[in-house]
Amino acid sequence: MTNPTSTTTAPPTTNSLAGRREWTALGVLMLPLLLVSMDVSVLYFALPAIGADLAPSGTQQLWILDIYGFVLAGLLMTMGALGDRIGRRRLLLFGAAAFGGASLLAAYADSAGTLIAARAVLGLGGATLMPSTMALLRTMFTDPGQRAKAIGLWSGVMTGGIALGSVMSGILVEHFWWGSVFLVNLPAMALLLLIGPFLLPESRNPSPGRFDWLSVPLSTAAVLPVIYGVKEIPSEGWHPLYVVSVTVGLLFAALFVHRQRTTGSPLIPPALLKGRGFTPALVLNLVASLAMMGSAIFTTQYLQSVLGMSPLAAALWSLLPSVFIGAAGPLTAQLVQRGADRGYVVAGGFAAMAAGFVLLALIGTDSLWLVLAGAGVLACGMVAIVSQLTDLAMTGAPVERAGTASSLLETAAEFGGALGMAVLGSIGTAVYRHEMPATAPAGARETLGGALATASRLPGPAGEALTRTAREAFTSGMQGAAIAGAVLLAGAAVGAGVTLRRSGK
Repeated sequence: MTNPTSTTTAPPTTNSLAGRREWTALGVLMLPLLLVSMDVSVLYFALPAIGADLAPSGTQQLWILDIYGFVLAGLLMTMGALGDRIGRRRLLLFGAAAFGGASLLAAYADSAGTLIAARAVLGLGGATLMPSTMALLRTMFTDPGQRAKAIGLWSGVMTGGIALGSVMSGILVEHFWWGSVFLVNLPAMALLLLIGPFLLPESRNPSPGRFDWLSVPLSTAAVLPVIYGVKEIPSEGWHPLYVVSVTVGLLFAALFVHRQRTTGSPLIPPALLKGRGFTPALVLNLVASLAMMGSAIFTTQYLQSVLGMSPLAAALWSLLPSVFIGAAGPLTAQLVQRGADRGYVVAGGFAAMAAGFVLLALIGTDSLWLVLAGAGVLACGMVAIVSQLTDLAMTGAPVERAGTASSLLETAAEFGGALGMAVLGSIGTAVYRHEMPATAPAGARETLGGALATASRLPGPAGEALTRTAREAFTSGMQGAAIAGAVLLAGAAVGAGVTLRRSGK
């Protein structure tokens, strides 16, 4: 193994077994990965306290929530390609410093504008950390079996972090002030900055060519408007602004693709997409993320608005399905190593996710354990799928393009999550509105939240009747979205079995 403190241009070419140093380094890499994934949801319970302290406008409050994810998604491809050129460890340490500094700024922000700026820098740091951790993992674990196990752990931490973020937010805000949700990032980033230079190997593309700066704004302009539009359409409807946003993003996406095909040193080499199994892995990763995020918007609302739980209680209950997530990735890797065809294993993961949706399609208005079971099966299927697709894509991609390959997988996941909220959310909303009686107040016919707010202002029996009707309508909408998700995932299972069969162990 190359001395990790030296700068190398390529990883070892032999499939040598990783030792204690590499597995320790993996543990260190899991910390920033966990925190980056947690920051997606860490403000869910802190927002009321932030609102009371900083008094943001409605628009500022939306930007406080969304700017992190927007910057993260918009810069993933750029940062993945940059890491391949300047060194993945170097970029990781830069990202850790930016993430830690922005966390400190956010914790002590004295205005909404400062907090928005800090969240934007957090997104920048996250965009450097995510592809760098996977690219370094690809470098450290050259043995296929060990790499599969490491990627399985990576996938489990990534999935579990999103659920853990909201719970940690609730606990910290209950006992401390809202800035504490950002300060928890500092010890992990400090640890990474202190021991990362000695524990992590450096690697980069030995012949990267010139950096195509024009592709950077093109990629950002392609990603951000599309994600913004599809995230807003489910809640706001087909407003012209959001339709135009998606259209503009797609136009820039076409320009970005044309640029990659015609320039001599593209940000995303077209040849990468032609690698064995890489494009199917991207598409299937998008579909899995679509299903996972699409289900999450219903299960979280169900726990709070249908079962009437407090936000913290709902978050704690939603952690229960995560108990089995950590084992799903490594167990799936064991199956493949023992001879199971990867295509069939991924197909089985999609079948499990479809079964989770079937369970959600059977719920009533008082089905806590059925919802938790469905969410748990969905999450385990998701981790099994992502771990195998990531292993397939990272193994098939040239090692000098590991950062670029990782960033493409993560960008696909971001798109999938936005599409899940848009597609399944729209189906659920349409069914809800159909089920609500025409005599119900206008606000109650739009969303369950609107119905509950309206019901709270009505006299006892009338309010109770509207609440009951709205909860039943929401449950019907959730069932309709679950059926659509099950059908989509059944199709993905067939597609995975066909396209990934004999794609390698």
